[in-house]
Amino acid sequence: MIFINTYNAAPDCYLQTAAIDNLCEKFKFIRRSVIGRSLCGRNITALTIGNRGRLALYAAAFHGMEWLNILFMLRFCEELALAYQNRGFADGVNVFSKLQKRGVMIIPCVNPDGVEIQINGSDSCPKYKNLIDSIAPDTKNWQANARGVDLNHNFNAGWKELKKRELSMGINSPSPTRYGGAKPFSEPETIALKNLCLKNSFTHVLAFHSQGREVYCSYKSTPPLSYTLGETFAKLAGYKTALPDKIATGGGFKDWVIGYLRIPAITVETGLGQNPLPLSDLQSEYKRIRRALFGCLFI
Repeated sequence: MIFINTYNAAPDCYLQTAAIDNLCEKFKFIRRSVIGRSLCGRNITALTIGNRGRLALYAAAFHGMEWLNILFMLRFCEELALAYQNRGFADGVNVFSKLQKRGVMIIPCVNPDGVEIQINGSDSCPKYKNLIDSIAPDTKNWQANARGVDLNHNFNAGWKELKKRELSMGINSPSPTRYGGAKPFSEPETIALKNLCLKNSFTHVLAFHSQGREVYCSYKSTPPLSYTLGETFAKLAGYKTALPDKIATGGGFKDWVIGYLRIPAITVETGLGQNPLPLSDLQSEYKRIRRALFGCLFI
């Protein structure tokens, strides 16, 4: 195995690139693609295994502090690839056979600048350093992208209503968290996801955040499969289904996927504690969610 035994530091962009390079070198059939670039020009990378004509999408690290999900996604990708290469099973599932019918695209990190800022500080984004320093002298609680826009408030799903709630909380300008931008899809990271989804008819979508060990599966006219996905993930991981706080309702990726594309989707809040979740949680929490990751892929 590549990741569990070798990761001993938070996955900044350097470590992410090295891990993805190792994966793609070991498993030649993994298709690596760049779906877009961040404000600071960092790649937003997707890894695809299996049937490319019929895909589920797993996407993580929309927020800077939520980088443990990057490692969950890379670990899951490796397990899928090993089973696929060996034409074998994982968690009782014939992975090779299933992936021939439905592939998976995994985006380990939607917000590479935000993760970099949280781990390495404002110096990692020189173009936006002055802005970052002016709104967050300490970046340990940084969630947004490089210009202070919360990507999961920037999708065009109930955005105007969410903006009113932001304003009622005094959030009216770039911020480390919860500022949804001047308009929906104002950021290259959310545009990249929008364009990706418009080009691919994903069977279903899972968006990974942290923390709380909760699953959110509804938004307005929710497809029945969203509830099935949410209940399945919660049952297999020992999580619970719940409703997000009002300030986290609307504007999100899952909300847009359901509301605009009419595709089943859920948001998973992995882990329990305070963001950023520590590296010491990696093995135990991955073990907890592993069955759910497989179970929701082939549902």
